[in-house]
Amino acid sequence: MKITPYALAAVSLSFVIPARSLAQQPVTYQQLLHADETPQDWLMYGGDYKSQRFSRLTQVDRASVKNLHAAWIYQPNSMGEAPIESSAIVEGGVMYITEPPSTVTALDARYGTKIWSWTPHMASHLYTIGVHRSNRGVAVYGNTVYVGTLDCHLVALDAITGAVRWDVHVDQNDEGYSMTGAPRVLDGKVIMGVSGGDVGIRGFLAAYDAKTGKLLWRSYTIPLAGEPGSETWGSSMQGVGGGGTWGTGSYDPDLNLIYWGTGNPAPDYNGADRPGANLYTDSVIALDANTGKMKWYFQFTPHDTHDWDSIQVPVLFDADVDGKPRKLLAFANRNGFYYVLDRVTGKFVAGRPFVKETWAKGLDANGQPIMMPDTEPTPQGRLIYPDGHGGTNLNSPSYDPQTKLFYVSARETGAYALSGRPKVNFPDFGGGGRMNLSGDVEYGAIRALDAVTGKMKWQYRMLAPDEVSTLSTAGGLVFAGSNEGNFFALDAETGKLLWEFSAGGSDCEANPVTYEVDGKQYVLFAAGNAFISFSLP
Repeated sequence: MKITPYALAAVSLSFVIPARSLAQQPVTYQQLLHADETPQDWLMYGGDYKSQRFSRLTQVDRASVKNLHAAWIYQPNSMGEAPIESSAIVEGGVMYITEPPSTVTALDARYGTKIWSWTPHMASHLYTIGVHRSNRGVAVYGNTVYVGTLDCHLVALDAITGAVRWDVHVDQNDEGYSMTGAPRVLDGKVIMGVSGGDVGIRGFLAAYDAKTGKLLWRSYTIPLAGEPGSETWGSSMQGVGGGGTWGTGSYDPDLNLIYWGTGNPAPDYNGADRPGANLYTDSVIALDANTGKMKWYFQFTPHDTHDWDSIQVPVLFDADVDGKPRKLLAFANRNGFYYVLDRVTGKFVAGRPFVKETWAKGLDANGQPIMMPDTEPTPQGRLIYPDGHGGTNLNSPSYDPQTKLFYVSARETGAYALSGRPKVNFPDFGGGGRMNLSGDVEYGAIRALDAVTGKMKWQYRMLAPDEVSTLSTAGGLVFAGSNEGNFFALDAETGKLLWEFSAGGSDCEANPVTYEVDGKQYVLFAAGNAFISFSLP
């Protein structure tokens, strides 16, 4: 394999507590398949392949949560670089986090003590238009940690030392490609998506051999001329229409299907040069894990001109519908609607708004929006709910199999959508923008939805329309944060506030996780420039 500069990347090793002195073992595919059965670890983004973000740990529960206190704090070196968006992985007492922009750090999960840290050498200037200079996490498989970098490399690191095992240059950053999401590891494969939809890349998902980094398949979200879906684009836009895959998907091993959300078409706010539905943007796609072949897709927002990326995490669950058991997929979408799909076929099951929306009268029998007139952006601006950040954004929801509720961060806010001159050339694909509404009574909320119907059961209201994630536990709790810097626990049944901690920092965009070491449960949260781990006395 060609040696790249990453093989010489800066690796800082501080063997304060050697990783092997902890209970760290190679992570097997069987462990990943049954991740929910080892709640002491948090083995992947979303907690398990279903992305339910539910933990079976019960030491911290409704009664004891009032006694939570900060056990340790870790502050990255990247002060002011970008918001911390990392979702930690914990295995055998070792925690793996990412720091802005693309640093990977291993910590002792008991004390927050650094074991090793790796930072790639990247160019001083990177094309990151529309992209936070941050990273949402790693994947772990065997004795290897996998991470995507801001300059579009996929890198495999030794889990014990942080040394580079291999790296692959996935695509060209100077053409707008970047990587900020967490990889998804299957049996011998690493699945990775790309950022850059706001500058008109041709989005794709790709699978790589976990041992060697060899490309196994690549599946594009934007068809070329003559390919299925190309008829939904104007001739000048085929093959360059955005459709980034910058979130992280889910996986059903029984069906061998990968479910992944796709981003907006480009230009974002002016669709004049891209008539039609613009497949496969703003969709969830189901791919065969072995071949990358698309088995089905469901498009949430055809011909999007409001920047409503559909990169939210697909949450998989099973439930009865009309008295019959179904394999389902839940999706709280940036466009303001909550959807339930059959994950075998992709057929629409149910849907309804979970925030205020003014662009559609509702959904038809196939789940497609019934469009309202006069909702397209204009040069003067047109007021639309939700705004471009959506009814919810990239932040992960959770599903509690005990309560059968879906917990999501909701944003109640609108904005004026403005169209500008479409510029079909890199790096300017915006074609417009948005302007905030002065005096709007905007707010945020953690909302509990009936997972099958989307009907709201309760909400916990917050001051601002924040972009935060939720974590639910068998202790009857829902953990979440706010961009005012608060971390709190709610009763999973009622939404009652049970505990709150002022972390003193905004930009609380990371996914909280929970884990157990030496019989003690911890809950990890990130705010400002710090990771904070909480435990009971």
